[in-house]
Amino acid sequence: MGFAKSVVSVGLVVVAVVLFTASSCLGSTDPRDVEALNSLYLTLGLPALVGWEVLGGDPCGEQWQGISCVFSNVTSIKLNGVNLGGTLNEDFGLLASVIEIDLGNNNIGGSIPSSLPQTLKNFSLSGNNLSGSIPDTFSSLTQLFDLSLNNNTLSGGIPDVFEKLTVLMTLDLSGNNLTGQLPQSMGNLSALYKLHLQNNRFSGFLDVLVDLPLNDLDIENNQFFGPVPQKLLNIPNFRKDGNPFNTTIIASPPIALPPSMPPAEEPSDRSSRHIPWNPYNPPSGSEKSHSARGGFLTTKRIKWIAIAGAAVLVIVAVVACILMLTCCKRKVNKDDVSHRINARKGLPEKPNYSKSSTQSNKQVKNVGKETVLKMPPDVQRASDRRIGGGANPQDEQEVHVKKVASSSRHAKDQELEMSGVDVKFTKLQPPPPPFLAVPKLAVDPITSGLATTKKRPTDNTNLSSSIKTFTIGLLQQCTNSFSEENFIGEGMVGSVYWAELPDGRLAAVKKLTTTASRLQNDDEFLDLVFKISELIHANVVKVIGYCNDHRQRLLVYEYFNNGTLYDALHVDDELHAKLSWNVRIRVALGAASALHYLHEVCQPSVVHQNFKSANILLDDKLAVGVSDCGLASLLTGSASQLSLNAYYGYGAPESESGNFTCKTDVYSFGVVLLELLTGRKSYDRSRSRGEQSLVRWAIPQLHDINALTRMVDPSLNGTYPVKSLSRFADIISRCVQFEPEFRPAISEIIQDLLPMI
Repeated sequence: MGFAKSVVSVGLVVVAVVLFTASSCLGSTDPRDVEALNSLYLTLGLPALVGWEVLGGDPCGEQWQGISCVFSNVTSIKLNGVNLGGTLNEDFGLLASVIEIDLGNNNIGGSIPSSLPQTLKNFSLSGNNLSGSIPDTFSSLTQLFDLSLNNNTLSGGIPDVFEKLTVLMTLDLSGNNLTGQLPQSMGNLSALYKLHLQNNRFSGFLDVLVDLPLNDLDIENNQFFGPVPQKLLNIPNFRKDGNPFNTTIIASPPIALPPSMPPAEEPSDRSSRHIPWNPYNPPSGSEKSHSARGGFLTTKRIKWIAIAGAAVLVIVAVVACILMLTCCKRKVNKDDVSHRINARKGLPEKPNYSKSSTQSNKQVKNVGKETVLKMPPDVQRASDRRIGGGANPQDEQEVHVKKVASSSRHAKDQELEMSGVDVKFTKLQPPPPPFLAVPKLAVDPITSGLATTKKRPTDNTNLSSSIKTFTIGLLQQCTNSFSEENFIGEGMVGSVYWAELPDGRLAAVKKLTTTASRLQNDDEFLDLVFKISELIHANVVKVIGYCNDHRQRLLVYEYFNNGTLYDALHVDDELHAKLSWNVRIRVALGAASALHYLHEVCQPSVVHQNFKSANILLDDKLAVGVSDCGLASLLTGSASQLSLNAYYGYGAPESESGNFTCKTDVYSFGVVLLELLTGRKSYDRSRSRGEQSLVRWAIPQLHDINALTRMVDPSLNGTYPVKSLSRFADIISRCVQFEPEFRPAISEIIQDLLPMI
C-alpha cells in the first residue's frame, strides 16, 4: 500500500513538472524575461501586483501589471508609485530587450544593481530608499536618454562613466548624499539639456559643463566654488544658490618701491628692527616713520599710473569713434549696393529694419529647450519657421524660425562686380518646374523634375564649374559672422544660418560640426559635394555651393520661404490652417516623389537615413523640397544622433542597430503620414504615457473606422472623404510594419496616393 502511494506521489510530481514545462513552452514571453521578472518579484517582497508570480507565468500573454511587450519580449516595466518595497537584484541583466524601467516613488532599498540591460533608454529609480554608490557599469548604457536617481540616499562620487553616453538628454541626481567633483567625461554629454544636481555635497569647479547644450541646470545647495563660467550664466534655467562661489575679484595691492636698507643693528636691537609693510600687516608704532619716508615715492608712482591710464582711455575712445564711422560708412555702401540690386531686378525697396524692431518679431520659444532664436529681418509672420532643414523636431530638440520671402529665388541671376570678394560666381541653371505645380498631375509624378546626370570630374578643381565655391570670409560677411541673429537651428551634422549672397539671393548655410568634418578628408568631402550636386529633382532641396576653407566645411542650399512641414503642423497656426486634406495628400505625394527619385532612379540608390517632417521644406505654393539628401555618410559617425532620431519616433526598429535601407526611409515616411493625418508630433512628452509615441498610440486604431475618425486632425473639421481617409490609413499601416520586408516600395505608395488627389 505504501509503495502504491509512493508511485502515485511520484506520478503527480512528474505530471506537475510536465504541465509547468508545457505551460512555459506555450507562453508567449521569452523564458529569460520570465525568469528575470520572477526573481524581481521575489526580491521586492511579493507585492500585490496583478498577474505576477514567483515561478513561471506569461507576463506578455497574461498582461502582468506594469509590463509592456513587443511580440515575446518585455520592453517596458512601469511600476511608479505602487508601494513597492524590498530590494533589486542582479537579474535585471536577463531582460535583453527592455527599453524603459520606471520604479520611482516607492520604498525600494538596497543598492542599484550593477547588471543592467544595455538596451535601456529610460531608467528611473527616483523617490526610493536606495543607498550605496552609482555603479561603474552605467558606462555600458550607451542608448540611455533619461536617467533619474534623485531623492534617494546614494553616497560617494559620480563615477567617470559618461564617455559613451552621448545621447543622454536628462540626468537627475538631486536629493542624495553624493560628494566629490564632477567627472571629466561629463563633457562628452553632447545631447544633455537637463542636469539636476541640487541638494548634494558636490565640490570643485564647473568648467566641465561649459560646452554642454544645457537648458536646465540646477546645482543649488552644494559646495561648488570658484567663479561661475560666463556660458553657464546664459543658460535659461540656471539655479546656483547655496554654493560658496567666488564672485568678486581681489585687486592687486599697489606696487611700492623697496625701502632703503637700514643700518646694521646689534643683536640686542632685533626686536625693534623694521618689518616690511604688506597690505595684510599694516604699519603701526615704530613703523610710522618709515611709512612716511616711503609715502612720497608711492604717491608719485600712483600719479604717473593714473596719467598713463587716462591717456590709454583717450586713445581707446578715439579708435572706437574711428571704427564706428568706418562701420557706418560700410553700412551706407551696403545699402547702396542693395538698392542697385533691387533696381536691376525690378524689386521693391526692402524696409530698413532696426535691431529693436526685428527682435520683437524674430524670437520663438523652443517647446522643450525654451531657447530663443532669431530670424532674418526680411519677413514678419505669425510664428517663426526654419530654413534649410536639419533641425531636430521634438520638444527638447527643435527650434524653428520664420523664413524670409524669397521673391527673387527664381528670378534671373545678375552678375555683380564686388571688389575684394575672393569667390568665383558662375551662372546656375534655373531649377526645374516644381512637380506639384503641374495641374492635376498631368505629367508622370515619378519621373518629373529629373535632369541629366552629370559626369564626375576627374579633377576636383573642376567642381566649381557646376556649383559655386565660397570662401569662409565671404560666408562670414553674408551671415554677419555667423551671428545669433542669423542662426536658424541646430541639425544632426551642423548649424544652419540664413545668408544674403552678394547677388542678392537668400540662401541657407549649413556649417558642419567638427565631428562631421573629421569623418572625411578633403577629397572625400569634395566627392560628397559632387554627389549631392547631382541630386537634381523638383522635390529635392538644391545645393548651391560649398566651402572648404581654413578647416571650415559648409554647404550652401537654396532657400525655402515657408518653413518646414513640422512648422506647418505644430508651430505656425497660419500655415496649419492652409493644410487642407487635398494639400496634405499633395505634400505626401511630393515627399514620396523625392524618395522615389533617391531610391529607384539614382544609381546606386540613395538612402536618406534622416527623413522627418523637419526635413520637408515648403515653398510659397506649399510645394515640397526634401533637405539633407545624400548626407548619410556624415551621419554614419553620428550613431548617437540617429538613435536620438529613432527615439523620437521616426526610426525603424532595425535602424537602432545601424541597419539602414530604403525600407527604413519608408518607415519614416509612414510616421510623417501619421503626422499629416493626426496633426500630432511623432513623440510628444506633454501627453500621457500611452500617447507619447505616435506610432504606438495610432497603429491599433488604424483599422477601426470609428477610432480612425477620432484620430484625424481636428483642424480639418471633417472636410475629407471617408474612403480617402481609410485608404490613407492603410498606406500608413503598411509603411510602419515591424519587419522591413513587409513594407511596400515607395513607388507602390505613389500609385496608391495618386487616386486620392
